[in-house]
Amino acid sequence: MESRGLDARSVDPHRLDAARAGDALPGFTAGPISRHALALYCGASGDHNPIHVDIDFARAAGMDDVFAHGMLSTAYLARLLTNWAPQSALREFAVRFVAITHVGDEVRCTGQVVERFDAQGETRLRVELQARSQAGELRLSGVAVLAAR
Repeated sequence: MESRGLDARSVDPHRLDAARAGDALPGFTAGPISRHALALYCGASGDHNPIHVDIDFARAAGMDDVFAHGMLSTAYLARLLTNWAPQSALREFAVRFVAITHVGDEVRCTGQVVERFDAQGETRLRVELQARSQAGELRLSGVAVLAAR
C-alpha cells in the first residue's frame, strides 16, 4: 500500500475515534470484474449504457471490449469506507475517474487517513482513497471526510 510519505499503520476498525494521519484503512478487493457482474450492475443501477455490456457496441465505439461502469468502482471505494466506519459518519465523498476498469480486472481499494481536524462541532478525518487494478494501475482516486465521533 502506498503511504504517501506518512508512516502507515493499520487502523483498529473498532476505534474510529482513535484514527490519526498516517493510518491505513483495512483494504478491500473486489472482482475480478465479469460480464455477468456488469449486467447485474446495469440492472441494479439503472445505467443501461450498452458500452458496458454489448461488445459489438463497444467495438463500434472504438473500444476492444466492454468495460466496467465508473460508478461500480466508486461503489467499491464506498464499501471500503463502510467496512471501516458506519455510513452515518460519512460527511463528504468524491472521486476522480483516472482509467477504465476492464473485464477481468480486480479492483483493489485502499485508503489512508491524511488529516484529523475539527469542523462544525465534531472531529473529522480526511481519507485519501485509491482503486487500482491487480497490476497496480490507478483506476480511481478520491477523498472522503468522516466524523470520528
